[in-house]
Amino acid sequence: MKFKTTLMSGLLAATVAATSVFTAGIAQAGDKIRIATEGAYAPFNMVDANGQLQGFDVDVANALCAEMKADCEIVAQDWDGIIPGLRARKYDAIIASMSITEERLRVVDFSEPYYHNVLAFAGAKGKTLDTSEAGLKGLTVGAQRATIAGQYLEDKLGNVVKVKLYDTQDNAYLDLASGRLDALLSDKFPAYDWLNSDSGQAFEFKGSDIDINDKIGIAVRKGDPLTDKLNLALKTIVANGTYADINSRYFPFSINQ
Repeated sequence: MKFKTTLMSGLLAATVAATSVFTAGIAQAGDKIRIATEGAYAPFNMVDANGQLQGFDVDVANALCAEMKADCEIVAQDWDGIIPGLRARKYDAIIASMSITEERLRVVDFSEPYYHNVLAFAGAKGKTLDTSEAGLKGLTVGAQRATIAGQYLEDKLGNVVKVKLYDTQDNAYLDLASGRLDALLSDKFPAYDWLNSDSGQAFEFKGSDIDINDKIGIAVRKGDPLTDKLNLALKTIVANGTYADINSRYFPFSINQ
């Protein structure tokens, strides 16, 4: 979720624009922490009709800030520039369903994982889709660019299927719904949310989950002591039931595995 991987060219970008500012309500002011999320990855992070950031990641961020008694501000940042923005000190942490990968660990540190992601194919209901390499051969399969799903498609199936990558998950859903894709490969939990929406009613998961041991963490700058504070707060909100309450707002099953 966004269980994602960022291309090294993106990591070296010099500047990013942070938009859609939302201030978290904290009962007691303390450390000032700026947190980035994407705002285009429902139900984990999205912008509501009032222009406010919402979603699982945002709720987790607010719970962590409350536990740390920190004065937090949450901002939206396009995915491709989100790590460069952290390194350029535009913000102090990224809570945006980011996968912990070896590539990213070379340039940022991560908290302990706060959920576990798997990949899944989605396709039209009533239409057989064999998700084996032989079954997918020659089909057009989409994914969001610079994500674990996109990388998996290119690395594992790039010589089998026609890969189409999109700047946002929403645009990938649109092309699947319009028939321009035979299938979509996605992080399972946001796809679950879309399949239960009006737009996704004609589609369903196909085949088995792809478990690639994808752990989702909070990114911070190398050596930042904020990592330890976040880990302690995360452990506390899991133990006191706050995390389970947030989880239940979005899924009828636990994603903290």
